[in-house]
Amino acid sequence: MAHDSLYAAPTSGPDTERESGRLAGLRGALGTWDAAIVAVLVVAVLLASLSVQNFATGRNVQFLLLDLVPLALLALPMTLIVITGEIDLSVASTVGLSSTLMGQMWLSSGLSLELICVLVVLIGAVLGAVNGLFVTGFGLPSLAVTIGTLALYRGLSFVVLGDQAVADFPANWTATAVQAIPGTSIPAAVVPVLLLALVFGVVLHATPVGRALYAMGNNDEAATFAGVSVARTKFWLFVVSGAVGGLVGIFWTLRYASARGDNATGLELTVVTAVLLGGVSIFGGRGGLLGVVAGVLLLGVLRNALQLADVDANALTIVTGTLLILSVVLPNAVADIRARLHRRRRRRTQLSAS
Repeated sequence: MAHDSLYAAPTSGPDTERESGRLAGLRGALGTWDAAIVAVLVVAVLLASLSVQNFATGRNVQFLLLDLVPLALLALPMTLIVITGEIDLSVASTVGLSSTLMGQMWLSSGLSLELICVLVVLIGAVLGAVNGLFVTGFGLPSLAVTIGTLALYRGLSFVVLGDQAVADFPANWTATAVQAIPGTSIPAAVVPVLLLALVFGVVLHATPVGRALYAMGNNDEAATFAGVSVARTKFWLFVVSGAVGGLVGIFWTLRYASARGDNATGLELTVVTAVLLGGVSIFGGRGGLLGVVAGVLLLGVLRNALQLADVDANALTIVTGTLLILSVVLPNAVADIRARLHRRRRRRTQLSAS
């Protein structure tokens, strides 16, 4: 027995505890919703590359990424807003109104396009501030407010231009919006998206502001008692969302070389789907930017592959709606299952200890 115990592997100690901690951390990371979405994304890309003709070509990759630029940009501030327990359904209408205002100013104001772009972003911020004022100043539900401004801003976009389209933008501007990084099939527009994603990611995950956003999503009153200015923070989130909507309006207009009142119609559904699919809880307080980026890419890959496979546009809407439902149901179901398993393990540990 002494001989056996001499050569037996140690069952405890600092090294064993550190190794156990590393394994637990690895299991925890691999068991997250973010990891699951990334895994599904990888599988989807592989399946589409193998089964859908022309999916993996450089030209299609360029079009796919160009389609994802507006979605990714709008999903960044939407992620922060939903984490606080609010929502902004007016984002697509903000894009449409920004586009028509850009077209109208180019058509009749005589201003330079550079100045017009600055004004459009500022106008987008004002549109977001209207949402923020009603939500934080008057205490109204963001769902009701932004449904109202969704209709209001879309209606105003048709007032600005009617059924008219403005399409005579400078060729060098429209070409810049869609040009690729030299020597690659990656659009240059992806670069500012990545930079903004990095900024939003740092703010959310590495600053006191990000911790305050999660605190607000879990409990507004507790966050207030902890010294967080809930109303002011939420107000500025809506302002940022509006400003990004104005930026997307500029990109959308230049990419398609057309300012129209119906630009980006219905995009809000896809944005919300991407955010929730990325693991952000619709009730607030949970989620991260990595999962949202993976959700954006997954939605883009699925829609692009289905379009190449000549799937009807109505079917694409059905797919988006189905994913939206699943993105609400599945994370909560998974969290519930994990909580039950944790309780069972804890009971077993207590029983074995006794």
